[in-house]
Amino acid sequence: MGSLANQTLPTIAFSSQNLEVGSSSWVSTSKEVVLALEEFGCFIATYTNFSPQLHHAIFQASEELFDLPTHVKMLNTSDTPSHGYVGQEPVVPLYEGLGIENSTTEQGVDRFTRILWPSGNETFREAALEYSKVVAGLDKVVMTMVSEVYGIRNAYESLHETTSYLLRFIKYIAPAGDEAGLGIVPHTDKSFTSILHQRQVKGLQAMTKAGDWVGVDPSPSTFVVMAGDACMAFTNGRIEPSYHRVMIEGSEERYSLGLFAFIRDVEIQVPEELVDEDHPLQFKPFDNYKYVHFYYTEEGRRSKCPIRAYCGV
Repeated sequence: MGSLANQTLPTIAFSSQNLEVGSSSWVSTSKEVVLALEEFGCFIATYTNFSPQLHHAIFQASEELFDLPTHVKMLNTSDTPSHGYVGQEPVVPLYEGLGIENSTTEQGVDRFTRILWPSGNETFREAALEYSKVVAGLDKVVMTMVSEVYGIRNAYESLHETTSYLLRFIKYIAPAGDEAGLGIVPHTDKSFTSILHQRQVKGLQAMTKAGDWVGVDPSPSTFVVMAGDACMAFTNGRIEPSYHRVMIEGSEERYSLGLFAFIRDVEIQVPEELVDEDHPLQFKPFDNYKYVHFYYTEEGRRSKCPIRAYCGV
């Protein structure tokens, strides 16, 4: 399934200069973002609004979370598949993850914190909420840029108002022996967008359209911005999500974070501006959460492209 290539993903800097909407550097960065997403389905972002202190705080919070007993972590349940605790799975034995739903809201983070620490954990709560809000800010910038280039700003704005963010804490234990272990199987995300942040241990790989795997080196100041299946449907197939996986080597545990944007309570539909003779309509309107449930059915798991199986024209 493809070899590990030497090429790297595009890196795009987001700083005070190009974050000013409408400025010339905003416009040129917007074009870079769309080009990277159309070509790779993902890119590496540096973001000046993210501090080294927050990087340190969120991974300290992550360690504290995973140090809890398994029976406590399993209290993190959800009606949506893969949104709560996942661990001890035979298919991905090295993987463990927990999720905070509505993580950009005080209520969402409070609820999660109270379940796992009934007497409270203010340090964890503050780090999770601040991290979610800062990274959600990057998500909004990226998608605003995309929507401006495509001329669908209004359509995106109304979707963004109904966005719900899931913050996922992820840990991979080191594989036994010298063999590289599969941390997570190759997949695309069922979200609208995903933003991944790694600690110091490598492992994340994204697949190019040529079928090669590209390793993504961790850094305290970078994020991997990925389009999800829902974004592909919204852009009428212009942006295709990148297949990605995690391969674990060495003896060190690997920590990472994912902030996933899902559209809640409204159907996602292709804006009319993206449908013409050259781009006929490819997707029917659909519900993002119902699509997640579909993916975890036998038909969803079997299909080569679940989003097309679910709502393709």
